[in-house]
Order: sequence, then structure tokens, then C-alpha cells
Amino acid sequence: MNATDMLEDVKLLDSHPSEGDIAAEIIAGLLKTQKTLPPKYFYDKRGSELFDDITELDEYYPTRTEIGIMTKHVADMAKHIGPQASLIEFGSGSSAKTGHLLNAMDKPAAYVPVEISKDHLINAARRIAEQYRHVEVLPVCADFTQPFELPVPAVMPERNIVFFPGSTVGNFYPDEARTLMQTMARIAKKGGGLLIGVDLKKDKSILEAAYNDAKGVTREFNLNILKRINRELNGDFNLDTFVHRAVYNEEMGRVEMHLVSNTFQTVKIGHHTVQFAKDEYILTECSHKFTVDQFAARAFEAGFRKEQVWVDDKQLFSVHFYSCEGA
Repeated sequence: MNATDMLEDVKLLDSHPSEGDIAAEIIAGLLKTQKTLPPKYFYDKRGSELFDDITELDEYYPTRTEIGIMTKHVADMAKHIGPQASLIEFGSGSSAKTGHLLNAMDKPAAYVPVEISKDHLINAARRIAEQYRHVEVLPVCADFTQPFELPVPAVMPERNIVFFPGSTVGNFYPDEARTLMQTMARIAKKGGGLLIGVDLKKDKSILEAAYNDAKGVTREFNLNILKRINRELNGDFNLDTFVHRAVYNEEMGRVEMHLVSNTFQTVKIGHHTVQFAKDEYILTECSHKFTVDQFAARAFEAGFRKEQVWVDDKQLFSVHFYSCEGA
């Protein structure tokens, strides 16, 4: 745990993973039979900026659909949240959806954005603090899949509400998602709640288009993780020898993002070497899709009880509110 850093208008609690931890996790994934990279490492400064660009693409429906649901139903969401709650956002990014809630909430005790990309977190926290001066903003730089310290707000909250928009929960394999939601239940505590975005199962063509945009922004976002490895971990990936691919795996109910090697090659990362056959791919991200009932069953296993679900008219996306029965 690093010391709490003072910013101009907010306090940052810094629990960012060390470079050694990042390197070990990346090397371990690339040495598997099915090579993988943890999608959380997409989000360096450039990766976070690219993802913001993705959310504005015509093909990428989740962000605008979720915002539409929240805009339409935010008053009802605020009633479920209740007065003087602490809003704890996992993977807060640019906090683009947070304002809808803070505007509607009754005397929010604090806003706690939790984000692994420090620069992105600081910028977003400062913006929220400037716009919502009546709300204490307490950013935490951390990998939210690992235990992290929760700051103590000046005003004691009536309850903790974990906010997890964007259907990021779909990026986790089932066992990982269950563990993550159990962590959320411990943070929410008995009597708290979870407000979460969940992408729904739909036509394959809509799903694949969302991850293969015509402008190539998702391609650049996917390849950026290799740039990050080259820069931070002394790698020598040749980006011209990897191709972005996104496909919907109907059997698994998920979109898979791949980086495909178009040649036989050996890549060095520090003192390690990784070999690629031609057409071998790295699985960089899975985005699982759900029915409402499928997700409610998973949430129940983690200690949550369904209170309300809001869905758009086209049945593309959903936002769920769960009360916490206790971890």
C-alpha cells in the first residue's frame, strides 16, 4: 500500500499493482496452451482513451443504450439506492454515467471511483469533484479484482451501493465473476446494494459488429495492449504481425477478442520468450452475454437478491438493482 497522495481537490488512495505483479500475470497468460492476456491491462492512459472512443462508435450499442436506460429510469434507481448512500464504482473509467445517479440521489455520502488507470482516474475524479461539490470524492487506484482498502468518508453512509456499469462483469469467466460479485457483496455489506449493467443475448451480427467497428478503433484498442507490453515490460512484439479478430462463440454465449499471429514468430518479453505458430491467437477478452434470469441466478449465488431490472425497448441491454443479503 502506497501512501495516500494529495491532489488539488481530491485524495487518491493508491493501491495500483506493482510492475512485477503485472509482468508475472502477463507472462503466465502467454505461456498457457491457449494464450491469454488479462483485459484489465488494456487500460493504460492510451487504452482508456481508446475505449472512450469505442463507446461513441455507431456499432457499439452498449454505452448509449445503458445511458438511455439510466436517463429514463434514474429517479426509480435513486429510490432503490436510498438516502445518504456511498456510491462505490468498480472500473470507473471516465465516470461518464455517474452524473446521472449523483444528480438524482438523495444526499449522497460519498463517491468512490475504483480504477486501475491512474491518470484516467485522477482526471475523472477531479471533474466529478468540480461538478458535484456537495459530494465527497474519494478515488482509489486499484485492481478491483484483488482486495483493496476502502476509504472512510467524512459523512457516515446509511448504506454502500456498488455501481458496476458497462456490462464489464461479462469480461470475467463464470468462476471469476462469482468471486468478484462476492467481493462486491462484502463491500456493499448486508443491507447495501448493487447497481449493475448487464449486456443481453441477441443476434450474432449485432454482437460481432460492435467489436469489429468500421473505423478500426477496436482493432487499435486490442493491439494497444501489445504496445504497453513493449513499453513497460521490455517486449518486442511486432504489431504488424498480429491481426485483430472478434467472433461470437454461441456455445459459450460470449464475444471473444483475439490477436492472431499471421506468421511463425518468437517474441521476447524481458528475459522470457514466447513462440507463436502461424494463425495462433491470444485470447485478450471475453464478453459474456446473459438473459435477465441467468444473471439473477449468478447474483443470488454471490449473496444478492433481485429488486428491479430495467431494459431498453429493443431488449439490447439491462440495468439491475440487487439488495445485499450478506457475503
